[in-house]
Formats: sequence, structure tokens, C-alpha cells
Amino acid sequence: MASNETPQRVIRVDKETWDAYGQLCEEKGVARSADLRMYIKREVAEWQKQQRDAGAARNIAES
Repeated sequence: MASNETPQRVIRVDKETWDAYGQLCEEKGVARSADLRMYIKREVAEWQKQQRDAGAARNIAES
């Protein structure tokens, strides 16, 4: 069991894609779950940055 006790999530991916993704991750030396978490964290960080930038632009425009 994972030491950080994160809840499990279920996603649907066709077998061919999942198998190819497994090979890709194996070549990268990372588990699929770790790779997915890294991807999600990058996407969220970029989205949050865009939200902050948009907020800052609104604040400047309102000044």
C-alpha cells in the first residue's frame, strides 16, 4: 500500500493504448501511476499559473 494514503481513482483506457503506455513508462523507468501523477501535477501547475496571470492582468487593467 502507498505510504501517503492517496485515494485510488479509476480511469478507462483501451487495452492497446494502456499496453503501449506501459512500455513507454518502462523505457522511462517510471511506473504508469507515477507518470500520470507527474503529468497531472504539471497540468494543474500550468493552469494555476494562467489563473494567477489572468488575475494579475485584470488587476492592472482595473488600476
